[in-house]
Amino acid sequence: MRVAMYYNNRDIRIEERPVPQIGPGEILIKVMASGICGSDVMEWYRIKKAPLVLGHEITGVIEKTGEGVKKYKIGDRIFAAHHVPCNTCKYCLNGQHTVCETLHATNFYPGGFAEYIRVPQLNVDRGILILPEEISFVEGTFIEPLACVLRGQRMAEIKPGQTVMIIGAGLSGLLHLLAARIVGATRVIVTDVNQQRLETAQALGADLVVPAKEDIVTRLKKINAQKLADVVIVCTGALSAFQQALQCVDRAGTLLFFAPTEPGVTLPVPVNGFWRQSIKIVHSYGSSPLDAGIALELLRAKMIPAQKMITHTLAMSETALGFKLVSEAKECIKVIIEPQR
Repeated sequence: MRVAMYYNNRDIRIEERPVPQIGPGEILIKVMASGICGSDVMEWYRIKKAPLVLGHEITGVIEKTGEGVKKYKIGDRIFAAHHVPCNTCKYCLNGQHTVCETLHATNFYPGGFAEYIRVPQLNVDRGILILPEEISFVEGTFIEPLACVLRGQRMAEIKPGQTVMIIGAGLSGLLHLLAARIVGATRVIVTDVNQQRLETAQALGADLVVPAKEDIVTRLKKINAQKLADVVIVCTGALSAFQQALQCVDRAGTLLFFAPTEPGVTLPVPVNGFWRQSIKIVHSYGSSPLDAGIALELLRAKMIPAQKMITHTLAMSETALGFKLVSEAKECIKVIIEPQR
């Protein structure tokens, strides 16, 4: 089978690998669509494990089932989660599934940018969702990133009537915009350095879009009765975005750091001011099986217009182009690879 082997962001090679063999309780998936995530092009994070096959936002068709698999059958259209929790450790029992050791140790093989993947027994048990006919394979690749957004908004405790500011209008930022609307946010402000992304955010319902170079605090107060934002969500790893977030959060507000910086970056926080103003800082990584199930239902109900955010669907042979587009972050929102092409 063909795989897209990652060596670095500028070196993605189409190589041949054997089709994975499956064992008891496992399934073999013929991958139909695999989204390129922003984390796939975080070179500082990925390069230390290269060469490897990336890709974790996948949908496909079950090609084979191992002995003992009863819930699924050959031909089922499915979404598969790459990480799954144990559901029994103290972290899972406290709703913090994404710090579970099992979640960090699980994965499918070899990765979503391959024609076929093997899904281990534990992932089959709690990481497979049947893809309804209303959701296409390419739309189904949104389940994983949307699930991560839904968990982040739970951590931030977004409430109806709040003002939400989103820094970074890539896919995650746009999904946060849409999810905040579903929760009932009355004002959503989006900022980015890219004009095309701001236009997309406006088309998806943002109340105000602001180029990052402008005086965002003044623009925010003007639209929000001289108040800052109740929740500020950082969806880019630029240190300037985190610094900007500190200036834009209102009293008793919440900062959600949805994206990481590069390792070693330090953010000075005005502890005394935040203490007096009761401002919270929360983080969010990954998602739980519950979040994935909710994401699927939102897509099924067409409450998340996935097609409006897909800018490129590429063949396996064009994976290098896909990585170039995503790493440059200029002319794309969502890039999806179709490994069977």
